[in-house]
Amino acid sequence: MAVSRAGSLTVAAQQVNVSQPALSVALSQVEDHLRQKLFIRRKGAPVTLTGFGRLFLADAEALLADAARLESPGGLGQRRLQRIMLGVFEDLAPAHLAPLLRLLRARFPDVEIRTRVATFEGLAESLLAGDIDLALTYDLGLDASFHRELYAQVSPQAWFQPDDPLAKASEVSLADLADRPLILSDQGLSIRHMLGLFRTIGVTPNIVHRAASTEVLRSLAANGEGVGISYTNPVSTLSYDGKPLARVPIADAHAREPIVLVFCGEQPAPLPEIRAAIMAMTG
Repeated sequence: MAVSRAGSLTVAAQQVNVSQPALSVALSQVEDHLRQKLFIRRKGAPVTLTGFGRLFLADAEALLADAARLESPGGLGQRRLQRIMLGVFEDLAPAHLAPLLRLLRARFPDVEIRTRVATFEGLAESLLAGDIDLALTYDLGLDASFHRELYAQVSPQAWFQPDDPLAKASEVSLADLADRPLILSDQGLSIRHMLGLFRTIGVTPNIVHRAASTEVLRSLAANGEGVGISYTNPVSTLSYDGKPLARVPIADAHAREPIVLVFCGEQPAPLPEIRAAIMAMTG
């Protein structure tokens, strides 16, 4: 870096307090090791970087800047806070991930926002391992190791074919669906949660399909395979294969489910500010 800035081996040697011949030998050893020339050295002309040398110098500057931060008080924390990893439950991601990214990048332009879409279990494991800083998910399967902030509460939706007798109702209850063939999500925690809701009213539901995704669930319902139930609530009332659907909210109070922002342990700035910005999205 000194040679690049000075444009001269002699001046660079003076700046780093070594002899010019020693610096020249060290530079040749580095180039021999890399099997690439870093500088073009011509007698009577300034030393200039090669194309490879410019790339190498950029990496060297980044490494030295990181080393300087490590040596300064609080430097490591600052370096880590330049990047956060936001996890989102896979069924929530289509509706929430892009708006969250847009908000956070506008409010925190100096922070690199990375994202990970995962299952319930994957998010919990990544939070405990420190691979994710924050996660937006349903409050399912989370123990006292996790801190939660309520982001929203949602009711499950029943998906019908438009000519179904219940399709034009303003709302339905779980009891209304007790004898109907049902299509539920294949997510382990999700299906156990739904079975628990029916057990609360003394009913064992008739599950005819366990769908791998919300769109598969809606397509099955649109094609007459049963009544789909999901907390995910896409805007469209067309299934992925273009069939019309009717959406009716399920009114049982005990079926309402919180969406939570989850984190583990103490969080230094700017993570509390980022959490506050996310929470403010819900008004």
